[in-house]
Amino acid sequence: MSRMAQIIVLARYEDEVMEPLTRYDEARTWRGRFEQIPDWFVGGWYIEFSRWEQRSGVLRDLESLPWNNPECVQVMLHDEDDDCFGLWMFRDGALVEVAIPGTRRIHTPPPSWRADSPDPGVLLRTGQGGIPPEHSPEHARDPRLSW
Repeated sequence: MSRMAQIIVLARYEDEVMEPLTRYDEARTWRGRFEQIPDWFVGGWYIEFSRWEQRSGVLRDLESLPWNNPECVQVMLHDEDDDCFGLWMFRDGALVEVAIPGTRRIHTPPPSWRADSPDPGVLLRTGQGGIPPEHSPEHARDPRLSW
């Protein structure tokens, strides 16, 4: 299924660490490779996905890298239905979403035709006048990472 998404990784002086993800690797669960953002003082990389199934596992691969300073790694994720980029940072060795003031991630039950694909939810800006969709209770959310 077509589904645009972008990832930006910001990590100071981690060029060597990110290098394996800048090459194509058919063994990965996700497709593509990160491109370095040119002319940045500190390291920055980006990738864009056009389909759900092309991006599964990318967070796991980023977590597994031997970061010199994981506390400085910032991963910004944007799914096509998100109002803005979400921020993910390392906490206890795992990349977790950091709450951004003025936003809320909404999880709704996935449609039956997408039962085999993990759902990232939707990151919405709050206070924009719209009524957010009904939020699924914790037990009804998909625990699998779509990233």
